[in-house]
Amino acid sequence: MLDRKFVVENVELVKKNCENRGVQADVDQIVTLETARKAKLQEAEEFNRQANEINKTVGKATPEERPNIIAEGKRLRQLKDDASTEVDKLEEQIVEILRVIPNLTHPDAPIGEDDKSNLELQRGSTEPRTFDFKVLDHVELGEKLDLIDFEAGAQVAGAGFYYLKNEAVLLELALQQYVVGLLVKEGFVPTITPDMARTEILHGVGFIPRGPETQIYSIENTDLNLVATAEITLGGMYAGKTLEAETLPQLFCGISHCYRTEAGAAGRASRGLYRVHQFTKVEMFAFTLPEDSEATLNKFRDLECKIFDGLQIPYRVVDTATGDLGGPAYRKFDLEAWMPGRGDAGEYGEVTSTSNCTDYQARRLNIRYKVKGEKGTHFAHTLNGTAIALSRGLIAVMENYQQADGSIEVPEVLRPYMGMDKIGPR
Repeated sequence: MLDRKFVVENVELVKKNCENRGVQADVDQIVTLETARKAKLQEAEEFNRQANEINKTVGKATPEERPNIIAEGKRLRQLKDDASTEVDKLEEQIVEILRVIPNLTHPDAPIGEDDKSNLELQRGSTEPRTFDFKVLDHVELGEKLDLIDFEAGAQVAGAGFYYLKNEAVLLELALQQYVVGLLVKEGFVPTITPDMARTEILHGVGFIPRGPETQIYSIENTDLNLVATAEITLGGMYAGKTLEAETLPQLFCGISHCYRTEAGAAGRASRGLYRVHQFTKVEMFAFTLPEDSEATLNKFRDLECKIFDGLQIPYRVVDTATGDLGGPAYRKFDLEAWMPGRGDAGEYGEVTSTSNCTDYQARRLNIRYKVKGEKGTHFAHTLNGTAIALSRGLIAVMENYQQADGSIEVPEVLRPYMGMDKIGPR
């Protein structure tokens, strides 16, 4: 969340930022509540001071005076307790509003209400192919080559679930090994994270685990939720911790299953593997010093480009518009891969994103760092980035590498992991 003092001192800036991001938050009410909280806090402190003063006179009072003095002390203590209770109530109301207010926005981020206002920044090194045969989408390819079974997935778990079969399993594992190997060489610590996290961790990272608009599956009668991304578990790893400044930045890549209700998602663009309830993802995450977070965001973006350039899959990178930013993100870049089977003539579809969340998540999770020789601590900055969402990676490979004879060529960088250069018809 944003610093309370900053919000109170920059009301118009915060209100304008909420407007640009399409978020409704009663910023003015924070000022009113904070003024009342400070006044009530001073009141509680004054009652406490008076009670302490009265308490000092008990020993010197006569037996006749003492009962009245003790009674007055109790009255003042009760007034102090009542005022403190009111302070706590006001505090809860302030925090409730602060949790709704999104992060500030990078001045270069395009202003707009949805992804139609995203700004294209660059394209990859590979151009989209020109096909001299009828292009199939990944659903048709998966059916013809016996790679994906959506019908069995729906029978066992419901619509939005699937079975990967045969070479599709090898292809997904190859993509995972390729990406993790690349990131380890770049200094990332590889991790396999839990698939569940406590509600307080989801709140801290910026997810809403319960409610009508949630995308999260929650476990009934527990405080646990299935994670939508390893960003949740990697971010929560240092909750409540104070790091040494000289150990930053710390870079992690986390492998996890991801579970999403995908409430409201429908349409041809969401067909097949593009929008599913369960998939595997390799996530990048960083804890940095504030002055290093912007450079780290650019590093994450460049690594995403490196991954898809290595796969020789066409893509474009877009600067995400304010209305399409998640609450914690200060700035976000999306990488959209060319998917020849999407739409009537091929379309770009989002496959990765990377966000600089500055100190927004760290403030909620209480993740700090300490500089050696200095007093006090500071909030760290956190960043996340999709290295690869494997379900969408499969779409991009299958559709871009399809051949006229119905086979799928295996990208050169994946052949050492798969032990084959082509997925052929059965």
